[in-house]
This record gives sequence, C-alpha cells and structure tokens, in this order.
Amino acid sequence: MADNYRRFGDYQRELAAGRNELSANALMPEVGWDEKGRLIPVPDTPIRLTAGELVRLLEPYISVRFMEQVRAVVPLALYLALFQILFLQQMVEDSWLITGGLFAVIVGLMFFMEGLKLGLMPFGTIIGNQLPRKSALPLVLLITLLLGIGVTFAEPAIGALKAAGQNVSVERAPYLFAILNFWSDQLVLVVGASVGLAAVIGTLRFLYGWSLKPLIYLALFPVLALTVYGALDPELQKILGLAWDCGAVTTGPVTVPLVLSLGIGIAAAAGKGDSGLSGFGIVTLASLFPIIGVLLLCIYVSFTVTPAEIIEAAAHAAAAAQADAPWYERSPGVEIVLGVRAILPLVLFLFIVLKLVLREKLENQGEIIYGIALTIIGMCIFNLGLTYGLSKLGGSAGSLVPTAFMEIPGMPESPIYAYVVGLVLSLAFAWALGFGATLAEPALNALGITTEKLTNGVFKKKTLINAVSLGVGFGIAIGLAKLIFDLPLVWLILPGYLLALVLTFFSSEAFVNVAWDSAGVTTGPITVPLVLAMGLGFGNATDAVEGFGILSMASIGPIITVMITGLWTQYKARQQRMAVLAEGPGPAKADAETIL
Repeated sequence: MADNYRRFGDYQRELAAGRNELSANALMPEVGWDEKGRLIPVPDTPIRLTAGELVRLLEPYISVRFMEQVRAVVPLALYLALFQILFLQQMVEDSWLITGGLFAVIVGLMFFMEGLKLGLMPFGTIIGNQLPRKSALPLVLLITLLLGIGVTFAEPAIGALKAAGQNVSVERAPYLFAILNFWSDQLVLVVGASVGLAAVIGTLRFLYGWSLKPLIYLALFPVLALTVYGALDPELQKILGLAWDCGAVTTGPVTVPLVLSLGIGIAAAAGKGDSGLSGFGIVTLASLFPIIGVLLLCIYVSFTVTPAEIIEAAAHAAAAAQADAPWYERSPGVEIVLGVRAILPLVLFLFIVLKLVLREKLENQGEIIYGIALTIIGMCIFNLGLTYGLSKLGGSAGSLVPTAFMEIPGMPESPIYAYVVGLVLSLAFAWALGFGATLAEPALNALGITTEKLTNGVFKKKTLINAVSLGVGFGIAIGLAKLIFDLPLVWLILPGYLLALVLTFFSSEAFVNVAWDSAGVTTGPITVPLVLAMGLGFGNATDAVEGFGILSMASIGPIITVMITGLWTQYKARQQRMAVLAEGPGPAKADAETIL
C-alpha cells in the first residue's frame, strides 16, 4: 500500500503542466533603511489597467448582480407578454419601447441595490451600533422617526404610487385625484411619518420585549374604524383602496434594512439583541400605520375642499399643462430629478447624524461615495424604466385582460371567450402572477431561513415560501374580482382582517411574528409598480371608479395562509409528540414531555 501512496499535492503538481513557481519575495518591494535605522516607506505605485483589463475584471461581478435582477424581472415580463399574445390574442404595443424600459429597470435596480449595500447600509450599521450608546433614548427615537420619513422618499415603489394619479378621473373620484395629484408630496410625507412612528414603536418593542399581538390589536382598531367611516361616505369610499395599498408600498428594499438595523442596534446596545423578537414587528407596524395616516389625510382633505373645487382646480391644471413645461417637469427630466431628490436628502440626514450627533468618522469614504453615486444613478434609471417599461407593460396587460370575458370598446374581437371561461381565465392569470412574483422575491427566502431557525425546524423554509406565495396569489385574484364585480373594498377588508385577528389569538407568538411580517416582504420594487399599473389598467378597461385595492388583498392573503399553515404544523407536531409519549418511557419521551 505504501508503494501506491501518492500525495494529493503531488498529483495536482503533475496535472499543472507548464506551471512556473514564483517566490513571494519576488513580488514584494525591497526593504531599505536610512542612516538612522528607520524604515524607508515604499512609494505607493498605482496600478494601471487598460479598458479591456478593466472589463474582464468587472465582468464576473457585474454579471452576477445583473442576473439577480434579470431573474426577478424577465420571468414576470415574459409571463405577461405571453399571456397577452397566446390567450388574449393581442400583440404587445410599443414592444421595443417596453423592452428598453425593462432593461432600464434591470440596470437601474442593479446599480441601486449595489449602491445601497456600499453607500447607505454602512450608515445604517454605524448609526444602529453607536447611536444608542452615545445618545439618550428620546434623541434616538427622534432620529428613528426622521429616518423613517427619509427612507420612504427613497423607496423605488413610491414613484409608481405618485405616477398612478395620472390615470384617475377627477369627475368620478375627486378626492382620490386630489390626493394623488395636488397632495402627492403630503401623501408621501404622511406615509413616511407613519413608517417612522412604526419604527419608534418597533424599537421600543425590542427594548422592552413587548408581545406583537397587543400591538396588532391596538393598530387594527383605528385602521378598521377609519375604514368603516370612509366606507360610509360615497366620496371617501373611493380612496380606501389607495390607503390600504400604501401599507404595501412602504416595506421595500430601503426601508426594511435601514430601519431594522437601527432597531436591532438599539436592542443590542440595551442587552436585548439576543431576543427572538429581534427583527420582527417593525415591518408589520410599518404596513399598518401608513393606512391610518393616509385615511386621516383624506378625511382632512374632505373637510378642506369640496369636489367641485377639486374639479375646477384640475381643469386649470390641465390648461396650464398644455403650455410648454420646463424640462424638469417633463419626461425624462422629471424621472431624473425625482431620483436625485429621493436619495440626496436621506444621505445628508445620515451624514449629519454621523458627524454632529455621533461624531464618528466614516471609514472607506471613497467606497461609500461611490455607493451613493450608484444609488442615485440607479434610482434615476429605474424611474425611467418604470415609466417606459413596467408601468406600460402592466397597464397594457391590465387593460386587455377584461377582453377575455366582456366587450371592450375599440376591441372588435371581445369577448374572446364565453363569460364563465374568460372570467376563470382572468382570475387564474391574476393568481399565477401573484404566486410567481412572490416565489421570485429574494426577501422571502431570507424570512424563510429566519423562520426555520426561530421555530427550531418545525416550520420549514419551503413551507413558508409556498404558504406566502399561495396567499399572495389568492389575494391578487380576489383583488381583481373586486374590480370585476365592483365590490366595496370594505366588504373584503373587514372579513379578512377579522379572520386574521382570530387566527392571531390562537397562534403562538413566533408564528404571529412571521405571518404578519410576511405581508411586508412580498411587495418589492418590481411587484408593486406592476400590480398597481395592472390594476389601474384593468379598472379603466372595466370602467371602474378606481383600480386600487389589489395590493391590500395581496397583503392580507399571506397573513391568513401562513397562520393557518402554522396552526396545522403545530397540530401535526403535537400529534407526533403525543405518539412518542404513548410509546412508553425513554429519552424520546422525556424530550416530548419537555416540549409539551
């Protein structure tokens, strides 16, 4: 055996034909000392690369980041396009423009997400770790509140919400038109303040170990009460969909990491960082509080102006719009300006906190400046892609889906199918869209891993992903049915959340945390604009007053499905443990008794 023994290193050396060995000393500069015996510093010689070498160096890195966004965007775009061509028998109009817009979305998100990691996340990490140690709790909570406002303005999906106002009829929904056009900045500010307040309460929850259940009960009471109040007013009823959809828009790739890192940092500084509560709760509250804020804003607007005044103001605004507007109010200038406005104020706020409050130096400044530049460039490109790609594609698909089961003016082939067949096909289309979009959501995978650890493997990652995807799919299908049958949103909201409250009461704290937070991680920068545009296009085609409400149903769906799955998982686990106990004494029985 000894004669047949060969070292693996020798085997590799034999395979590497023509390899040259080079001493590491040959790569190091020669060390010298001056007459006083001090080490002579080696001059820093910059490395110069040709354009080709630079491309080859960056190609693997860029391709990975690029493919991440391709996997999120392309399947959804292909699904919408193929459904439109194969089932609705309509070609995609402006296909080259939409393709260019989708490419801009991919490139913009690639730059934005990379810049977020390099430029903004270091701020969140430093502030989250140092702020609780160097500042009093009231100042910490104030900064948390202001941070919530800043990150909301920086959310990519906010642009889609503001752009939706162009598709609302002022005559049919004056208050909805006013909120989205005349009060759009105030709308985003209210949503941001609501997110900030949610971050403050979520942080206090980390500090004091509060259960999430009472906070959910306390938040849902004003939410449902204001919803019922709005439903009783014929004009305010039309803004309920927008208010509930705002809860889904806020929990995106900027808000969740920055606000969450600050909250967890505060908890760690207080010695509560190892709690199982860490990381949960803020997303839930950040989804509920904006609904309250938007409903209060709408009620205030209803007391301030009348529908007739809004219609008159809209007529004057339309006349003014016909005149030559400056470049920053026209596409593509407006998208670029909005991209810069979204990021720069947030960066300045974080820098002020770092320098004036914490008095900390920012390490790797060059890398962070580079990351911030990428974030701004990515946001601008994404906004352009949103205008010419995602919104156009979603709006086109949404406006054509009704041709499957009803006659649409200007579409001589409609309806394409019999009413029942076309209706079922449309609902199946919506369900598959929600299911597929959720499966591709990267944040859901991270939540699945956390859930599996939190429940000691009882709730598998795959089980959670499937439960959330099913919930979103059914939610979007129900939201589409709301538009088809012109159902009041309150008829869907109240039963859904009452069922969620009952399930919350019977579920364990761990499953409640996971279920309610899962509603926030499903609405990313791709899903939100696409579903919003599809809903608005569908609403216009079916002559609905407004096309909002689909995202709100997509949020309640996973809460219900995850908690039902959790209760079933708990039941099965308990049955298995009872069977172990019935088998008789032994180590397994002792473990089962401990668990039970």
